[in-house]
Amino acid sequence: MFIHNSWYVACWAHEIGQGPVGREILKQPVVLFRTESGALAALEDRCPHRHLQLSMGHVAGETIQCAYHGMQVDGTGRCAHVPSQKAIPPRARVRSYPVEERYGWIWIWPGDPALADAALIPDFGQLTDPKLKAVGATNHVKASYQLLNDNLLDLSHVGFVHTSTIGNREFGANAKISVEKEGTGVRVTRWVRDCPPPPTYVKTGHLPEGCNIDRWSIIHYTPPGFVIIHTGGAEVGTGAPEGRLEHGINLWVMNAMTPQDERTTHYFWATVRNFRIDDPAADELIFTQVREAFEEDKRILEAQQVAIDRHGDDWSNALQADAGAVEGRRSLEKMLKAETGEAAIRDAARA
Repeated sequence: MFIHNSWYVACWAHEIGQGPVGREILKQPVVLFRTESGALAALEDRCPHRHLQLSMGHVAGETIQCAYHGMQVDGTGRCAHVPSQKAIPPRARVRSYPVEERYGWIWIWPGDPALADAALIPDFGQLTDPKLKAVGATNHVKASYQLLNDNLLDLSHVGFVHTSTIGNREFGANAKISVEKEGTGVRVTRWVRDCPPPPTYVKTGHLPEGCNIDRWSIIHYTPPGFVIIHTGGAEVGTGAPEGRLEHGINLWVMNAMTPQDERTTHYFWATVRNFRIDDPAADELIFTQVREAFEEDKRILEAQQVAIDRHGDDWSNALQADAGAVEGRRSLEKMLKAETGEAAIRDAARA
């Protein structure tokens, strides 16, 4: 089941610069476009005439024009023009969705539009901070968004799945982990002291050569599918565990999981850094290394989903390292129950 009354990332802002974008979000086909005046719109991806996907059409002024018979639909979902006649059918309309642009992403609210409040969009401000540099992309993962949440809340896998990039065995085996509730979600703090830096860190040239590091990952999860990980490392003995982090490698991994359906996820990610922010070579290094790591995750998660579909899922053999993921699942379940209860109350009031 999905949380409908939430903002979700639908696409990168640059994706809709040239034309409409079609996406399936929470099993709802949606078309996103920017009108000639620059206004954003998100509509049900269906022409009200003969049901062709509007995303196959093109922007015409302040409307989107269907590629089949030329019907034009405005940003509210109403038909605005029919080329073959003057009269507009009064019921020729489709659903429109609240939509916002923030942090370089386009956000959509697939639930009750009366509850859509832009102030509820999670803070991903590092993505557009001029003192930082972000690189990122989108992965289409054939796995439940909840499995992606779990993956990001339990980083013990980094020491086994990502040994050629962001991980090593020491990070997977020797961590001190704490888990606490934070707002509607969870904060997981993970420290590994006096360990070798992973290959990606070495390649940045930002650490003294040959040194061991104290490495941290501070994970903030907000349901239904938002994870920000402040991760990094600093030379052993330079005060990182006591809070002196600024002199080491600092990366912020920004993650937004948008369900396509129960077993498929649009995974929007970016990695933000505070060093060599004007260096294209650093852009390429960080992007390539993190993309490789997330492709490794993709292979694992898709295989895991196949196994769960076959055998079912349970947490009867949960490990200590699963504590963050388990608490994250609880916070998601709490939000789901709250939404289900609120919907029942609204339905009763309308009856």
